[in-house]
Amino acid sequence: MPGTDRVEIRTLKVGRFCVVDEEAYKILSISKSKPGKHGSAKARLELESIFTKKKISHVGTVTDSINVPMIEKGTAMVTHMEGNEVHAMNMRDHSMMILPMEDGLNIEAGKEIMWMEALGRYKIIRDH
Repeated sequence: MPGTDRVEIRTLKVGRFCVVDEEAYKILSISKSKPGKHGSAKARLELESIFTKKKISHVGTVTDSINVPMIEKGTAMVTHMEGNEVHAMNMRDHSMMILPMEDGLNIEAGKEIMWMEALGRYKIIRDH
């Protein structure tokens, strides 16, 4: 999958990210069981979607591989807003971006915001 890297489940940590069913999730908790008489150790991941806040569980052996998204973060200057879209200029390369409006944030034209991108989707993570 483009924009991801493969790692073993045993190397994941709480607060990091992983990909399940082509959706990026934040790891809320990890519980590991000991290996049984006829099986290997299992890991249960409690996950929350970065974009939709949907919570799921994922179970696999600790040696299974899982995708980890390549997450890019940056700042942008808001130029204007149209409906549920925020138009902003990326501060790194001065390109224009269109980001979805996030609830609970105080976003105004002329102010800076922090954004995050994973798997080709964007999200505003903080207003300044």
